[in-house]
Amino acid sequence: MSKNSPEQPAEIAAFIDYLWVEQGLSDNTLSSYRNDLSKFAEWLTKQSLGLTDVTVDRLQDYLAWRYQQSLSARSTARFLSTVRRFYGYCVNHGIMREDPSLTITSPRLGKALPHTLSERETERLLQAPDPELAIGLRDIAMIELMYSSGLRVSELISLELSQISLRQGVLRVLGKGSKERLVPVGEQALLAVEAYLAKARPELLKQQSVNTVFLSGRGQQMTRQTFWYRIKHYAKQAGITKHLSPHTLRHAFATHLLNHGADLRTLQMLLGHSDLSTTQIYTYVAKERLKQLHQSHHPRG
Repeated sequence: MSKNSPEQPAEIAAFIDYLWVEQGLSDNTLSSYRNDLSKFAEWLTKQSLGLTDVTVDRLQDYLAWRYQQSLSARSTARFLSTVRRFYGYCVNHGIMREDPSLTITSPRLGKALPHTLSERETERLLQAPDPELAIGLRDIAMIELMYSSGLRVSELISLELSQISLRQGVLRVLGKGSKERLVPVGEQALLAVEAYLAKARPELLKQQSVNTVFLSGRGQQMTRQTFWYRIKHYAKQAGITKHLSPHTLRHAFATHLLNHGADLRTLQMLLGHSDLSTTQIYTYVAKERLKQLHQSHHPRG
């Protein structure tokens, strides 16, 4: 039978014994499961919780804490495999009603965290376009809207006039898989879009009939490449040397919302993610950023 320490929670001891008796797992595998669960239980004890009190949100908090400790993605994937098996056991044996690990998927090994901008860098980027030019007004509106609403580049460039309600301050966005969602628009972005529609779009339209909101210099729908070129141009102008991607502003939108207290499920809805695990990566980015800020600015950091 498995060797259980006196301090080990009863749930872990029962689970390890079940694996040993019913499934005949090796001592090394049992030791790995015991170690992962014991460390998780120790962390939960500091939160005044036990292993069977865990919710999805609390499990995500622990995953974020693991990231802060610089634990590898491979180690986290192994931990998630352990807790899935443990909570599956708990549900099947009537110890718990729901499995908190069901909506969480393992990290993709080797996948880097999304590159994002600080709030100050984002502000510099927003101030880079020239508002005296029609293209500058267009670019201000596009950058403001992407940062305000977390749109994908494809959603931004294909946005049609009928999808914007300036009066209500919302967008009706058609995302991946033709899934529609309503996304709120911030006041600054609304003002930027209004200024673009009133002053710049008629000039860019060149008396053509085009339904897309944002137009190229030729009066046609912008391409992803054109928008990406404009972002790189303004980043250089603003003195931003970080590696950027076409979705950097979408990543900034998500990270900054989490930094200011948004919850993960609201963010999932705003971003149009079908799987919460896709949104979960922003928890790691945001909490790591808060840790860095604390260390930099707190007198005892």
